[in-house]
Amino acid sequence: MLRPAAAVLFLVMAAPALAQSPPPLAYAQPLAPPAVRAVQERLHQSGAYAGGADGVWGQDSQSALEQFQRSHGLQVTGQINPATASALGLNSVQLLQLPVQEPPALPRLDADAIRNIQARLRTLGFYSGGIDGTWGAATQDAVARMQQNRGLQPTGRLDAPTVTAMGLDPNNPAAPAR
Repeated sequence: MLRPAAAVLFLVMAAPALAQSPPPLAYAQPLAPPAVRAVQERLHQSGAYAGGADGVWGQDSQSALEQFQRSHGLQVTGQINPATASALGLNSVQLLQLPVQEPPALPRLDADAIRNIQARLRTLGFYSGGIDGTWGAATQDAVARMQQNRGLQPTGRLDAPTVTAMGLDPNNPAAPAR
């Protein structure tokens, strides 16, 4: 199953020039929802992104970033790197410093809502446990993996951005996926 990549900032550390030097060291750091919103806003201003700046990195955001990179003669990596951030008019260091503001958790969920969340996590490829309506460690771990994959803070807690990223209604998580 093809999953959208999480919004991460890729940084490359230059290695000293050696005759047979290994490739430069690269690492990725997930972006907090406020940083994702900033990227989405700039992509929208550029005309590459038609969605709303919701702070959730999904397939639309990914496609818009790749389109932006192509149209600006950048290497099409599908990742936010310093060159892409600069072309967007953003400072990569400042993106990493935007604070993570945890949204409030959803109120206590009933067994039907938990079953629906478990089924959705299974459909998305993050959960392989039983669809039993019981919130346990396997469900919480699956939520954290999905959050990490979607560029959200991987807390394992359900909040409105997490439920939205799953394609469910945060006001009614028991309702079928959109």
